[in-house]
Amino acid sequence: MSSAPIVCPEKSVQEAWIDYNGHMNMAFYNLVFDQCLDFVFDELGIGAEYIKTQGGSCFTREIHVNYLAELSLGDPIRVTFQLLDWDAKRLHYFEEMYHAGEDYLAATSEQLALHVDMHSRRTAPFPDEIQSRLAELMKAHRDLAVPEQVGHVIGIPS
Repeated sequence: MSSAPIVCPEKSVQEAWIDYNGHMNMAFYNLVFDQCLDFVFDELGIGAEYIKTQGGSCFTREIHVNYLAELSLGDPIRVTFQLLDWDAKRLHYFEEMYHAGEDYLAATSEQLALHVDMHSRRTAPFPDEIQSRLAELMKAHRDLAVPEQVGHVIGIPS
């Protein structure tokens, strides 16, 4: 798992995701980002099986989504994942959602996740094996450009 960035399995916009404006509703952008995150976490060994076998998980602490272009019914979707930073208890990452056919950027999601011991429900360090995988992934992602949406603050410019 050292590709830079990680490309998640493609999806397509479902009918249930279309709102009264005739495009993909904002909630479903988050759903797709989350499903792609599940793929990445499974690849890193911190997904659904990790909860059962090691009693740890990752909880989202903060998320910033930018909606940049519309997606419509049936549009193919490609999401990429970039690890921006990490430490023993936290992950800072960025996902980009593209129209897979026309290759335009439709949305971005910057997130901060916390590693949690599911027994105590408190933050806890990742196991050493997972920290080694994260260090390897960070090495592969270190030279990627930082997307322009990283670190944005919500507000009305003066």
